[in-house]
Amino acid sequence: QLDAVLPYWLCLDEMNLAPVEQYFADYLALIETRKWEWPDNADGFEYSCDALLAASTLTALEDDAQKKLAAELGLEKESKLWKHFLQHGIAIPPNLIVAGTVNMDETTHGFSRKVIDRAMSFDFGEFFPNDFVDFYTGSISQVPLTFPRYSSGSEALDATKAQSSIEFLQAINAVLKNTPFELAYRALNELLLAVHCHGASDNDADLQAVWDDFLMKKVLPRIEGDADKLQQNNQGNLLSRLQKELETQLVEIWADDKTRTDFYRMQNDAPMQIPCRSRQKIQWMQQRLESSGFTSFWP
Repeated sequence: QLDAVLPYWLCLDEMNLAPVEQYFADYLALIETRKWEWPDNADGFEYSCDALLAASTLTALEDDAQKKLAAELGLEKESKLWKHFLQHGIAIPPNLIVAGTVNMDETTHGFSRKVIDRAMSFDFGEFFPNDFVDFYTGSISQVPLTFPRYSSGSEALDATKAQSSIEFLQAINAVLKNTPFELAYRALNELLLAVHCHGASDNDADLQAVWDDFLMKKVLPRIEGDADKLQQNNQGNLLSRLQKELETQLVEIWADDKTRTDFYRMQNDAPMQIPCRSRQKIQWMQQRLESSGFTSFWP
């Protein structure tokens, strides 16, 4: 039944022409109240979310204003759904996905780490690079994305994969410790959900491919600064230490001669095989730091 429910995408173009926190803070906060529950002995599920527009705000409206708003939402004032809104407010439905485009340059506002923590960052140059050779043949296609069915990663995963992913995140956090870039519990939940969505096979390389994308979407976008900021006492450059750790953690996909599954693109109806994304990005960030004395994830 859920497979038959259409996802709805709301696309916000040029999101960072204004600081995101000034107009999107309420939504970012409410995302964390969305909750799926799948009772063990029940034939179904429960979904809940705090109200984006509170019931008290709706009931405070005059009758004519309520009628007008209901009509704009395509509802009758006596309909069951409108009465639900008056009692509980209007929440974020499970099949709504908000995406936004940004240009990360000196003419726009940057994203704070608290915004990055609550979003999945896709650098299109890395995840969907231009392939001029394929432009007219059309052999490359994108994997359609839909809405999540879980809110807790621990409920969605088997114990073995969950433990492996926890140990991976602990190793990354050991490198990031005592820096502004250290990860918290929110990142762990996002990682476990990503493993559930993409790493269903027992293939170690596919599991590490999920970790690779997690680094690109959640970890590396947080890291920026000059040589002094990224230097950790006598332990060396933060990026160098992270690279050394990942050589071990991503051993199945890290080397030059190894590839991994691309979960977002298909070629001739089969999953594409690509080099390790985080390896290439860290090398690029390192070179930028060495040449200009400052680096960030964004070009």
